[in-house]
Amino acid sequence: MSTSSTDSNVSPLRPKSRAGLVLTGGGARAAYQVGVVKAVRDILGNPVKNPFPILVGTSAGAINAATLAAYADNFTKAVGNLLESWENMHVDHVYKSDFPSIMRTGARWLGAIMLISRHNPISLLDNSPLADMLARTLPFERIQVNIDSGALYAVSVTASGYTSGQSVSFFQGGSGTEGWERNQRIGAAVTLKLEYLLASSSLPFIFPAVKVHREYFGDGSMRQIAPISPALHLGADRVLVVGTGRQTLDTARSRSSIYPSLAQIAGHALNSIFLDSLSVDLERLERINRTVSLIPPDKLAEGNLPLRPIKVLFISPSQPIERIAARFLHELPRSIRFLLRPTGALNRSGSNLASYLLFEESFCRALVDLGYQDTTARANEVLAFFEPGS
Repeated sequence: MSTSSTDSNVSPLRPKSRAGLVLTGGGARAAYQVGVVKAVRDILGNPVKNPFPILVGTSAGAINAATLAAYADNFTKAVGNLLESWENMHVDHVYKSDFPSIMRTGARWLGAIMLISRHNPISLLDNSPLADMLARTLPFERIQVNIDSGALYAVSVTASGYTSGQSVSFFQGGSGTEGWERNQRIGAAVTLKLEYLLASSSLPFIFPAVKVHREYFGDGSMRQIAPISPALHLGADRVLVVGTGRQTLDTARSRSSIYPSLAQIAGHALNSIFLDSLSVDLERLERINRTVSLIPPDKLAEGNLPLRPIKVLFISPSQPIERIAARFLHELPRSIRFLLRPTGALNRSGSNLASYLLFEESFCRALVDLGYQDTTARANEVLAFFEPGS
């Protein structure tokens, strides 16, 4: 579908066509995104040239976007690096799961709840292994090299400020990229480094907040009312958006006489954070694009309004990810199952919460395969998306 947004309506027209890739959040669900870009690579014939000059990511999607940016000089190699990481993923690569660490964290929370301790617990899990892995494997200095060579135009990662309440898109780009400011969301030019990725991917309550400059930041999906807008501000005239939740038109409510478990409530809250804003943004884009199409070009010129249509291809899971996760819950480390069991997360009805934390090889490979299948099934749309002048 072709869409446009209020942000694109006020963005200047740019002579050069640039495709953007928008990767949303979702913890372990972000493995689905890797299957999508793998399929794009194969559909385009294993190109060396990066087909996405503009890369935008939030939460775990920020890590995927930064990886693609660091290796933008060879798109096929960049996708290969993502596949290598996600298809060999384990919980221990992302957060500490040994019993001593889990028991220490649990004791802090229990002490705080019972008012025994005056120190607030920082988070449910310790994601220092993720920081170590990214510091070891992601060459941030290559991002600017790729921008200077023309292999990349801009990359952005979004985080949410706990004090200001602002959604901040930290971006690194070439000449012509400028910051922006809208209600509760801004774009700030920076040189991307590890702290920005950790802040963007800091799942609320689960991973610790990260101090960047003068403020503590958490997961970028929180209060992100327009997930696609950073790509448009950076100059994309077409955007491939990859969601991590199934979009369904089935609005029928099901009956239930069983009180929802803590895991169900937490999973519902995470879905609201990661999925709902994207759906609303897509609807808004489609509606505004229809409006723009009704305005004759000469009237746009007379009014000196730099309006432009934005082409968007949206790909999301064809199957409920929580049901896939339910098949692999037994592969979580015993300590994590011990931690999650009282919440109901190990039951089928609570697997939504677990799906965000299931950084295990088999689950991630299943999501990569699903992303690949969903995208290759729409190969004609993918090819049309990249056709010049379409």
